[in-house]
Amino acid sequence: MYERDSILVSVPGTFTSKPNKPSCWRRWKQLSRLQRSLIMILLFIGATAFAAYFLQVDSRSVPNAWAPQEKPPSHLERSGQHADGDVGAEPQVRFRPIKRGPPAHRSKVALGDNQMKGEKPNLALPELREIDIRWRGSLIGISKAPNLQGEEVAVKGGDKPAVGTLKAKVKNQRQQAVVEAFRHAWLGYRRFAWGRDELRPVSQGYKEWFGLGLTLLDALDTMWIMGLQEEFEEARKWVASELNFNKNVDVNLFECTIRILGGLLSTFHLTGDKLFLDKATDLGVRLLPAFGTPSHIPYSDVNLGKGTAHGPKWTSDSTVAEVTSIQLEFRELSWLTGDERFREAAEAVTRHVRDLAGKTDGLVPMFISTQTGHFTHSNTLTLGARADSYYEYLLKQWLQGGKREQLLLDSYLEAISGVQKHLLGKSQPNQLTFVGELVNGELRPKMDHLVCFLPGTLALGTRHGLDPSHLQLAEKLANTCYQMYRQTETGLSAEISYFNTQSDAKQDISIKPADKHNLLRPETVESLFYLYWITGNHKYQDWGWDILQSINLHTKVPSGGYTSIANVCSRDNPQPRDKMESFFLSETLKYLYLLFSDNLTLISPDTHVFNTEAHPLPIHTEP
Repeated sequence: MYERDSILVSVPGTFTSKPNKPSCWRRWKQLSRLQRSLIMILLFIGATAFAAYFLQVDSRSVPNAWAPQEKPPSHLERSGQHADGDVGAEPQVRFRPIKRGPPAHRSKVALGDNQMKGEKPNLALPELREIDIRWRGSLIGISKAPNLQGEEVAVKGGDKPAVGTLKAKVKNQRQQAVVEAFRHAWLGYRRFAWGRDELRPVSQGYKEWFGLGLTLLDALDTMWIMGLQEEFEEARKWVASELNFNKNVDVNLFECTIRILGGLLSTFHLTGDKLFLDKATDLGVRLLPAFGTPSHIPYSDVNLGKGTAHGPKWTSDSTVAEVTSIQLEFRELSWLTGDERFREAAEAVTRHVRDLAGKTDGLVPMFISTQTGHFTHSNTLTLGARADSYYEYLLKQWLQGGKREQLLLDSYLEAISGVQKHLLGKSQPNQLTFVGELVNGELRPKMDHLVCFLPGTLALGTRHGLDPSHLQLAEKLANTCYQMYRQTETGLSAEISYFNTQSDAKQDISIKPADKHNLLRPETVESLFYLYWITGNHKYQDWGWDILQSINLHTKVPSGGYTSIANVCSRDNPQPRDKMESFFLSETLKYLYLLFSDNLTLISPDTHVFNTEAHPLPIHTEP
């Protein structure tokens, strides 16, 4: 029998009757509204704490982020085990939930069909596909599948014309280790910084520089070359739907050109996908206002949305490297679009610097005025920061144009003679050849890691018929650059090294406290790639393998990504700086992948020039 406030149940048998007790519901109704509210709040807090406890998969603090951790759940385990046990294997990682960044950003970490349906994105990276490389979008067909013996396969375009074909091949074990490193770096970017400029892997956040998805754009052609189909397609969707250059944002002309414009142009050439050319053209037009100076030496910064440009706040000068290392990209954009404005703006700078007084046997100062067009701060000559890629682009422009521009070659050869005359030195006790700086006419035994681009550039020139003695110098300098890694506790090079020249010196290299950091720069492995490609000497592959092992040991963050470090001289405390530069994916890992390739024509310097951000662009042999 049912009553309003209680339930009476009569059951015959042995039960003795007892007075009816008030039901839970009746007791609840008898409470005041305040009491009920307090109980509900306490229950909510308890449920939240209970859920947080079981969802928190790692209670370790951020500073200990890459301490040994437990095995990940089976659904997050990734490939990487090989027959020899160690090559390409990943340390076991426990993944943390995404808990940083604005909610709108967190909701867009994984793009794709699930997101469109409102489903929770799957953060586990897909398994690497080595055989099936059918591509949605620009390339949709394969002529035939690669076999397990390592034969090459031409991947051809389907309904869209491809400018070239991509040679795919089964990866060897060292290449596979590089792919695993890339995927681990991409895991961190995808989870914590998707669509942002740079990953902060230790704090699991991001840093904006231009607000243009810098790391994603810089890494596009690396993914394509490595055959990372799903990662590439996901990134392409972001480019198609999210990339917008019409923003009120100041960007550095040089960095934006080499990283973003170069990356888009390279990806267009590799895929034939017009999306990337359209984006590159839009960006190129927005960068042109930087050239509107009295001297035609471009300003360092340009606002993409407003179309205004200016120099840095602290000076009216631009650095020589920056204004002379944008030519490959702007020339290529004119070749592709037929719009000569890009080529004319860039080549006007080249002609101006070529005819400018103030050089020393082809060597240039570090700064140039945008107002007068003259060199400034001419007391220091260096191949390091602010001047380095000027020399690199002299040779590469000559190659890009089919070796028809003799004045570029003459300027390059004069500069290399100047290096040999003024900047070379020998260390003690092991006679390492180094490239120093000329300060007020005296050689200073200081060598930036950036200078390690030079062995590769010298070797590249000899491949194209220049003085064979340049290759001998390249091999000596490459050994020096490798020793800059080998002679530290971590096996990673400092940003700047000083070479001891005293006869009683006991070690060749010393490092000052302010220079102990390592940014995962590419210059040494870049040169190793060129030297292996030209000489076939496997020691360069072994040196690159040593460097990769040190990178994995000291800079890998288990939750995803790699970090620059502050102290290469401490194996126990390398001091993470919590930043992964975009060039680590664009250059360092790409050059390592190509260095370990069994196929020396995968991306051949006989047919391509790599810009200073390692984006390959075609050599134009036809007039």
